[in-house]
Amino acid sequence: MKPGTPPLQSTRLLDQLRERIRYMHYSLSTEKVYLYWVRFFIRWHGRGGQMKHPRTMGAPEIEAFLTMLATDRKVSTSTHNQALSALLFLYREVLNMDLPWMDGINRPVTKRRIPSVLTKDEVAGLLAQMEGVTALLARLLYGTGMRLMEGIRLRVKDVDFDRHVIIVREAKGNKDRVVMLPRSLVPFMRMQLLAARAVWEADRQAQRGGVETPHALEQKYPEVGQTWGWFWLFPSPTFSVDPRSGVERRHHLFEERLQRSLKKAVALAGICKPVSVHTLRHSFATHLLQAGTDIRTVQELLGHSDVNTTMIYTHVLKVAAGGTASPLDALSSLV
Repeated sequence: MKPGTPPLQSTRLLDQLRERIRYMHYSLSTEKVYLYWVRFFIRWHGRGGQMKHPRTMGAPEIEAFLTMLATDRKVSTSTHNQALSALLFLYREVLNMDLPWMDGINRPVTKRRIPSVLTKDEVAGLLAQMEGVTALLARLLYGTGMRLMEGIRLRVKDVDFDRHVIIVREAKGNKDRVVMLPRSLVPFMRMQLLAARAVWEADRQAQRGGVETPHALEQKYPEVGQTWGWFWLFPSPTFSVDPRSGVERRHHLFEERLQRSLKKAVALAGICKPVSVHTLRHSFATHLLQAGTDIRTVQELLGHSDVNTTMIYTHVLKVAAGGTASPLDALSSLV
């Protein structure tokens, strides 16, 4: 066991995996994905009727499994890497087997592709087809460059109307960052704040449990989840059961609600490009660079650790601008 790491309390392998993931504060989505791939790995090698424990398997079994995913299932590079990450986590963090063969397993190279980006007119046309809370969320994501989950997980306390900034807590890489609060959205955000306040007060009167708070904060401050500052800016209209604690409480707005609304708006706007919620973030970065914003500033707003990640949007600009003249245009005889 690694120094400073508490011993596992569970005896079943999948429970041990779940316990270690939660100890390291990985997200619920990561927990589900890692459990899926480890379960799949074990069942695939036990398909002949004899189940094997991962401790008795090693590099040949992992490579055979990954080869099957690539050749038979034809999974994407990102899915392939995801499966490998889950298995390496199992061996290193749960089974405590940091063996030399782990470093010899090759990851498939991810091809860098230019992201789909909307023009300003296309963004305006898309947003015009949306209404209600999903319209506000879409405008907020485009206006700040936030990711989907960063937007819907906003707490009341993290929106600063005086300084016109939003604090994004525990974003990708477990980092905080600050983004602008678009001034055109201020009146709509204040209206959303009033709507959220009404929901919060109704929950208080009904003596419902507070919202989820991170890192066992409720153990130190039992009432913190019931305070106004920690309430969701975009609360769900219904209650749901927390899959980790089993407590029924009000969650934030479900992400698929915006995804469905955006899909309908794309069709109504007549946009033929592939568009997802993340396309709003791509468009935000590209439009800032088009306006002359320094790439380091864009990097900080997006929360990228490496400026090379942000550089992909300069390639988008080159394509969009058509900066290099075609030799065909120099043939005056064709004019």
